Amino acid sequence: MKCSMVALAGLALLLAAAPAFAEKVGEVSTEFIMTGPNSKIVIEAFDDPLVPGVTCHVSYPTKGGIKGALGLVEERSEASIACRQIGPIALPGNLKEGEEVFSKSRSVLFKKLHVVRFLDRKRNVLVYLAFTDKLVNGSPKHSISSVPIMPWR
Repeated sequence: MKCSMVALAGLALLLAAAPAFAEKVGEVSTEFIMTGPNSKIVIEAFDDPLVPGVTCHVSYPTKGGIKGALGLVEERSEASIACRQIGPIALPGNLKEGEEVFSKSRSVLFKKLHVVRFLDRKRNVLVYLAFTDKLVNGSPKHSISSVPIMPWR
């Protein structure tokens, strides 16, 4: 009984430290493609897994067509992010600078969209940075969003 409770506690800690999962909010078509799905811009939302009270929305382009439908195209290194306070913010003591809070594969091999979190202690603001990386050659394209830590109502 004790071992199973310890295992469950360990699993809960592991899941709490894992990057967030996103929920699809919507999408718009940007290019009509006759031979498969259209190219689109997708919007997803995720809650910061370690900081309750913060939700981020990230948008990124997806390539359509047959290769896009099969996941064989390398997606562009572009993303936009907006994060907001949606409830009381309670900063945990184990907050790490540059900690990944969200990631998503952007190609078959070695390219990912990442969102990392920083705390600007001087200004009492959480800063979220969205960027893509690639095994050999990443992209300097990025987007940031700031969330001031304010009292909630």
